[in-house]
Order: sequence, then C-alpha cells, then structure tokens
Amino acid sequence: MDTLIDPVTELSRVVGRFRRELRRSAGRGFDSARLTESQSELLWLVGRQPGISVSAAAAELGLMANTASTLVSKLVARGLLVRTAGETDRRVGRLRLAGAAQQVVDSSRAARRAVLAEVINELDSDQIDSLARGLAVLDTMTRRLQERRQ
Repeated sequence: MDTLIDPVTELSRVVGRFRRELRRSAGRGFDSARLTESQSELLWLVGRQPGISVSAAAAELGLMANTASTLVSKLVARGLLVRTAGETDRRVGRLRLAGAAQQVVDSSRAARRAVLAEVINELDSDQIDSLARGLAVLDTMTRRLQERRQ
C-alpha cells in the first residue's frame, strides 16, 4: 500500500466497501422489505437491544426524537416493530421486534457471523492482531463522534 494515503478517504472507502461486500456475501436482511436505511438501522438496533426506549434508540442512531418516533410509527404500522409502554414510566416507549422481523434479524445475523468467521479464519495471527488493534481504534473514533453530537 502507498505510504502517502489519505486516511479519511481510505477509511470511508474501506468501511463502505466492507459493509457492501458483507451484505452481498451474507444476504441483505431487510432489503426485500423495501425499507429506508434509517428504518433498517433501527430494526437492527432493536434486534441487538430489545426493550430499548425510543429516545435511547434515537440517541444511538443520531436521530432527532421526532424522526425516530416517525420511523417507529411506520415500522409498527408495517408489523415489523412492537412498541409498548414502559413498566415504571408509561410515557416511555419500549421497542422490540415483531416475529417476522426477529426471524430476519436472527437469520441475517447468523449468516453474517458465519461469513465473517470464515474470512477471519483465513487470516494469519499477525493479521488478526492488526484487526483487533484497528477495531479498538474504530471503537475510539466512534465514541468520539458520539461525544461531539452531545
């Protein structure tokens, strides 16, 4: 690789390409449901964090509360998301996936994990160590980006 790379351009290019290739290799999950990227991201988040509040989901995805509420309403209407009132505060909406959406998330997650495990198993130990260090850097960058929004 060229030593005079632009890290901003390369990060965007590599991460974007990685996400596209992973979706192509493991299946697209919600793509067949004709969802927007924001709707799909919300469903994936709720799949990872069942019971998350609407406001916490909005914060996690970097959305305005009213935008998240609109997304939730549309996904509830489509039968993909279930919104219930919080047990201690009825004003807090809690989210979980509806049965069909849960099946999509479960099968997509399993397919992605299998593809990733297969590819990671093809790496040598130095590459795996580099990957671990790179993931730690990406995690730090993600936290810093989140902090800037607050």
